[in-house]
Amino acid sequence: MRLLARLERRFGRYAIPNVTLYVVIGQIFFWLTTFSKPEIIERIQMVPAQVLAGEVWRLVTFVFTPPFRMHPVFMFFAMWCFYMMGSALEQTWGTFRYNAYLVLGYILTVGISFVYPELPATVAFIGGSVFLAFAHLYPRYVFYIMFILPVQVRWLALLTWISYGYILITGGWPERLFVLAGVGNFLIFFGAEIVDRAKTGRRRMAEQAKFMVPGSSEAFHECAVCGRTDLTDPRLDFRYCSQCAGTPCYCEDHIHNHEHIVKS
Repeated sequence: MRLLARLERRFGRYAIPNVTLYVVIGQIFFWLTTFSKPEIIERIQMVPAQVLAGEVWRLVTFVFTPPFRMHPVFMFFAMWCFYMMGSALEQTWGTFRYNAYLVLGYILTVGISFVYPELPATVAFIGGSVFLAFAHLYPRYVFYIMFILPVQVRWLALLTWISYGYILITGGWPERLFVLAGVGNFLIFFGAEIVDRAKTGRRRMAEQAKFMVPGSSEAFHECAVCGRTDLTDPRLDFRYCSQCAGTPCYCEDHIHNHEHIVKS
């Protein structure tokens, strides 16, 4: 994204390193506070009508709104997952781009909330967008549900998309708009890549159909870095980089770890 690169050159020094840790600490603090003062949630939520009445601190504090009345075990698991995924995105993208991803989700959510000024905004869908970005970049990462059942994150992401689709179909307009705001940053960051991948996939399928004969030894995918193919490593995932000239193929180990090919 050229615009993002220009913004990073100009404002990169203002990016906050390890911002996920600060969000986790803030949410844990207010979660612990709810045990003695349950009403604290009402004081930190983002309610546009109250912001317009002068309670401007809500624009900041609502970011630290924790999952209310969550069991300590599930709270620990949720905070650990969020910190792990956010740190992985920051390491992959860099501090500025990760900050920009969160800020974009924040701006969209706050902006939408003023359409219904009496309703509190939620940060749940911003957290969901972090999860979806992580699942998009690391689809084979394994989560252990209840610390026992192993599930690849791409299947959990699929369930998340299905649940969002269900809300868009059956929910009220406030819920629909908050879902769209929450995933808006994901669509802006990954939309072009998803469209390019779909176009490339259709083109590749058309080319592969010419060679799909019994006993064919032609590899459909071959990593441009290590040379591994879907024949030598059948369980390996292969993806195509839309930022490289010619959209070359890379294995899962090199899709995020290669030098982009530029047109001469």
